[in-house]
Amino acid sequence: MAAMEAGPVPATLAQEDAARDASEAAGAGPEAPLLPAGNRLSLHLHPGGCRRLLRLCAQQAPQLLEVDFLQLSGHEDPQLLEAALARLPWSLPRLRSLVLKGGQRREALGACLRGSLATLPASLSSLARLAHLDLSFNSLETLPACVPQMCGLDALLLSRNCLSELPAALGALPALTFLAVTHNRLRTLPPALGALSSLQRLDLSGNLLEALPPEIGGLGSLAELNLASNRLQSLPSSLAGLRALRLFILHSNLLASVPASLARLPLLTRLDLRDNQLRDVPPELLDAPFVRLQGNPLGRPPPDPPSPPGPPVVPEMPRLLLTSDRDSFAVTPQGCSVTLACGVRLQFPAGATAAPMTIRYRLWLPEPRLVPLGPHDALLSGVLELQPHGVAFQQEVGLWLLFVPPRARRCREVVVRTLSDNSWSDLETHLEEETPKRLWAHCQVPHFSWFLVVSRPVSDACLVPPEGTLLCSSGHAGVRVTFPAGATEEPRHVRMQVVRVGSRELPALLGEPEAASSPLLCLSQSGPSSFLRPVTIQLPLPPGVTGLSLDRARLHLLHRAAPAAAWDDITAQVALELTHLYARFQVTRFSWYWLWYTTKACVGSLARKAWERLRLYRVNLIALQRRRDPEQVLLQCLPRNKVDATLRRLLERYRGPEPSDTVEMFEGEKFFAAFERGIDIDADRPDCVEGRLCFVFYSHLKNLKEVYVTTALDRRARAVRGQVSFYRGEVPEVVPEEAEAARQKRGPAALWMATLPIKLPRLQGCEGPTREPGLSLAPLNLGDAETGFLTQSNLLNVAGRLGPDWPAVALHLGLPYRELQRIRHEFRDDLDGQIRHMLFSWAERQAGQPGAVGRLVQALEQSDRRDVAEEVRAVLELGRRKYQEGIRHTSLAPGNLTSPDRLPSPSPEPAQA
Repeated sequence: MAAMEAGPVPATLAQEDAARDASEAAGAGPEAPLLPAGNRLSLHLHPGGCRRLLRLCAQQAPQLLEVDFLQLSGHEDPQLLEAALARLPWSLPRLRSLVLKGGQRREALGACLRGSLATLPASLSSLARLAHLDLSFNSLETLPACVPQMCGLDALLLSRNCLSELPAALGALPALTFLAVTHNRLRTLPPALGALSSLQRLDLSGNLLEALPPEIGGLGSLAELNLASNRLQSLPSSLAGLRALRLFILHSNLLASVPASLARLPLLTRLDLRDNQLRDVPPELLDAPFVRLQGNPLGRPPPDPPSPPGPPVVPEMPRLLLTSDRDSFAVTPQGCSVTLACGVRLQFPAGATAAPMTIRYRLWLPEPRLVPLGPHDALLSGVLELQPHGVAFQQEVGLWLLFVPPRARRCREVVVRTLSDNSWSDLETHLEEETPKRLWAHCQVPHFSWFLVVSRPVSDACLVPPEGTLLCSSGHAGVRVTFPAGATEEPRHVRMQVVRVGSRELPALLGEPEAASSPLLCLSQSGPSSFLRPVTIQLPLPPGVTGLSLDRARLHLLHRAAPAAAWDDITAQVALELTHLYARFQVTRFSWYWLWYTTKACVGSLARKAWERLRLYRVNLIALQRRRDPEQVLLQCLPRNKVDATLRRLLERYRGPEPSDTVEMFEGEKFFAAFERGIDIDADRPDCVEGRLCFVFYSHLKNLKEVYVTTALDRRARAVRGQVSFYRGEVPEVVPEEAEAARQKRGPAALWMATLPIKLPRLQGCEGPTREPGLSLAPLNLGDAETGFLTQSNLLNVAGRLGPDWPAVALHLGLPYRELQRIRHEFRDDLDGQIRHMLFSWAERQAGQPGAVGRLVQALEQSDRRDVAEEVRAVLELGRRKYQEGIRHTSLAPGNLTSPDRLPSPSPEPAQA
């Protein structure tokens, strides 16, 4: 935005004309006043907006008499702003909405700056029709005296100011339905607040409140109450009087108890108590499905009593809770504890940084180029990137990653894997339980990079000195490796992993009841590839086999050297020493070893099939359509044991065919979904190639995507019966149009996996999309080139998805109730017209403002339309990728810009240092 001219307020119109003439003489050129567009006057994005308004008022422009919406920037010169506001009651008598927000300007690090507005002229109380007043992001320390006198106010927004208290006179606003005073410095609330009988939404999050007045229970019309991120330690019992309350947000406080009467509020659908100090919760709330309690020390004993007086108490470490619209935060040498919107926790001890530092984070969707997995590893989380990369901290930073624990945990362990010095390694990891179904993986990191949580076979390691040593497996006592003296000249690190093999898997595969095998043994080392003296390896004999009764002709020692997938029978190349329970042999190089007992020939090829079978997951594919919007399709790949429970949960909102037949997939295997027979994907997505949706299967993640589909066929005459087919591997250039041909070739290596029907019903009484004559569809773009745009076409797609949920989205976007009523009346009997008018009128007001797209995504999530929010994120991600590709093509990319394309290619068997 261009800088505004600063100077004294022109006392007369002649002085204003003289100032204009001087500007023109200096070569600035004449400045034409901006006339209202209809009944709206938006001057917040124009340099000298107050000067333009003063000129219009002095000219007594007749259009001003019809204006009911005015927006000015809070960054105007305070004297000019006061002079302009003082003219409003006489020049804009029909004004209903006044927006004086700051935040349009940003500091060097990108944070929004507060506006200079610190007061309002008393004459504004004469605006008899004013219903909406937005003073957010300014420098108010006290509420202007004229505000409580605006008896017609319906919505009052005071967020991100410097208010330390609210006046008692605020309770005299009889028509107020929405009050937002977030991110101020409020420590107490006036009891008179309980007199706001019409108040329906109250947002006081991000303040310093330690208690609530009992009178707050008198807000009989209150439907939404947000008190998150305060310092509340208790709640008054009078909250039981909030009989209309539907949404109650209390996360990130210091609550030690909550009244049981909250469970008896008849309309309550969500009670958020996360990240408090609750150790005991009333049973009525503990079992309620609408209560969220994560992050509380439930069931834990109280802390020890304070110690006797001693050294000075260290100040409490600052605690930050980031919202979903923030991707960075500042850390000072004082240290801090940070909880990201994605659930990740970071703890910076005091002195971790020598100077203030800005930390940025991003969550990446897991895909093979970002996820280095060994043959028997499983991914448990997404990929977290923390920046700046490689900057060493003065003290290690604590990192907690949340994950759902795997069902099979015997002889397996969970570790945090990270990229360091251009190679992947595993950090020492400790597990902490949040709930039985959610665990924290905690580690200490010396610098930032990429992080993910992995389940792997238990790993044992040691440092082998020249004197020799013994390495035993902690997962299987019979597996050990003996290093003789002189095996190495320099100490080297050795690592051992043991993979258990089910007693039924091998006989079933070979069709031989007596077939058996030992555990799989993987050995790796640092330094030279071979030892100076042979190393002795001991493996247990296969189950049911003893050294006294076995037939040596049936005993086979198999060896696999990575990265080859073949298993070689090396029985004839080593001297097997047998005891009653064990087999011992000597090697000079490390690799994979497996002991088999079978009558089959060609054991090496059979071992390869068996090894693949150990790593395969049996899954089913589902395709469901949303009941109220059949164009929304949910695609998911599920382990066989989770299908029934997932369908029971989804079939209330979705319907569709039975799941596919069971297929087998590897961890990290790519596959894709192709819509066929007239069905196409409706929007561009970064995971969509030529209309085919890309997936990567991870057994412990959801493997779920929701897409919107369309068709070029005429749905006015009849329904369109199409299908979606699932294929293995990379997306090819040509996919069979019909799955029948692929079905005939079904086999272990077949590309085709399943086909499920999709039906788009016949349109009832629709002659095609029409555009309302009163709806403005002027070209607009929300966002910017770097973070991604939402174009007019994108917004039309969003509007087509909302359906009857649009009022909730509108309210979360900040539209007042009266505007919703006006839209319903103006477009009665036309739901599509209501949605489009609401969304585009809001978008036109947001054009050019930072953070507009983030507010839209947040409003969609708060309205339980995460499906549309994810689609918007996908559009933005696609735009960001195109922007970054364009930057790279023109050689403008900065040298330190991190991209997944620049990561080292993950090896199928990463070094586990």
